[in-house]
Amino acid sequence: MSGIAVRQTEIGLAGDVAAIEAQQPDPTTPLVSAIIPCLNEEMSLGICIAKALNAFKAEGIHGEVVVGDNGSTDRSIEIARSMGARVVHQPVRGYGAAIQAAANAARGKYLVMADADDSYDWSEIGRFVDALEAGADLVMGNRFAGGIEPGAMPPLHRYLGNPVLSTVGRVLHRSSIGDFHCGMRGFTREAFERIGARSPGMEFASEMVINAHRAGLRIGEVPTRLYPDKRGRPPHLRSFRDGWRHLRLLIAHAPDMLYLAPGLALLALGIVGLAALAGGPITIGGQYFGIHFVALSTTATLIGLTAILLGALAKVAIAIYHPVETSRFVAWLSVGRPLEWLLATGTACAVTGFTADAYLAFRWALVGGGMEQSIHLVFVTTTLCVGGVTMVLSSFVLKLLLDSLRNPNGR
Repeated sequence: MSGIAVRQTEIGLAGDVAAIEAQQPDPTTPLVSAIIPCLNEEMSLGICIAKALNAFKAEGIHGEVVVGDNGSTDRSIEIARSMGARVVHQPVRGYGAAIQAAANAARGKYLVMADADDSYDWSEIGRFVDALEAGADLVMGNRFAGGIEPGAMPPLHRYLGNPVLSTVGRVLHRSSIGDFHCGMRGFTREAFERIGARSPGMEFASEMVINAHRAGLRIGEVPTRLYPDKRGRPPHLRSFRDGWRHLRLLIAHAPDMLYLAPGLALLALGIVGLAALAGGPITIGGQYFGIHFVALSTTATLIGLTAILLGALAKVAIAIYHPVETSRFVAWLSVGRPLEWLLATGTACAVTGFTADAYLAFRWALVGGGMEQSIHLVFVTTTLCVGGVTMVLSSFVLKLLLDSLRNPNGR
C-alpha cells in the first residue's frame, strides 16, 4: 500500500510540474511580431526590416519580422528572406488584405504594424511595446502629435483629408483618437482577433479603430513622426478613391448617429405636428400653421420612421458582421419579439389609415367636393398607411437578420 501511495504522490508531483511548465512562455516564441505589408517595395523594405531587427536587439526583445506580400514582382521577397524575415503571400490585393495575412501568420504576443516605405521609424517599435505592456490593447500612432517632416505628407492629406476624416471618426464613433489613419500601430494578438477587421483596402485602418471601440478595447496613443518615403515611385494610395472608402465605412458603421438619433428627432416633431394640425389650420402667437406645415410634418414623420427602422436593421447587420458587438439595443431585439410587435403595430396603422382614407374618399364622392377642410386629415391617414406598410415589410427583413445573428452558420 505504501508503494502505491508513493507512486500516486510521484504522479501528482509530475502532473503539477507539467502544469507549471505548460504555463511558462515558450522561449522559442517571439514576444513581438513586426508586420509589414508589401507590394514591390525593394527600394525601402530592407531598411524597414533592418530597423525592426536592430530595435529588437536594442530593446532586448525576442522578435520576428513577417512580411505580407501582395504579389510583388520585384526583388522584395528575395530581400525579405535574405534578411531573415518570414514572407506570407496574400493573393487578394489590398493593404488590409496584406496586413491580415501577415498578422494571422504572426506568432508574437504583441504585433506592431507599419508600412514598408520607411515613412514610419521602425526603430520606435519599443514605444508601442511599452504601451502594450502597460495594459493597452491597441496603441495608435499620432503623426500630428509626433510631427510630419517636410514632403512626408501631401498638403491635401495633411490639412484636409486626414483631419476631416479623423474628425468624422471621432464624432460618429465617440472616439478620442487624434489620428484615425496613422499606419503605425501595435496591438495584442487577442485584440486583433476581437477587432476582426475584414476590409481588404486602405479603409482597413479605419475599421480597426471602429471595431476596437465597439469591442470595448483599451486604446492608447503615442506620438509618431512621419518621414518622406524611400520608395522612389508613386504611392499605392489614391487620395479621392481611398478617402471615399474611409468616409463611407465611417458613416456606414455609425447607425446611432446616422439613423437613430436624427430619426427619433424627426419622428417626434412629425407626430406632434400631425396631431396639432389634423383638425385644420391653427394660429399660435400670430403665426399661421396650415397645409404646408401638415406636409412638412408628414415628411418628417415618414423620414424619421424609415431612419429608425433602417437603423435597427443596420445595428443587427453590424452585429452579424462583427460578432463582438455589445449593443444593448441588439440584445433587446434578440430576446424580444420585434417581428410580432412591428407586424401588429404596422398592420394596425395601415388598416386604420386605409379605412379612414376610404371613408374620406366616399364622403368626398358623396358630397361632390367642397371638403377642403378634410385635406389635413388626409395627410394624417396617408402617413398611417405608408408608415404602417413600411413597418410590416421591415419586420420581416429584421427577422431574417436576427435569425442570421442567432445562427451564423445556418444551423
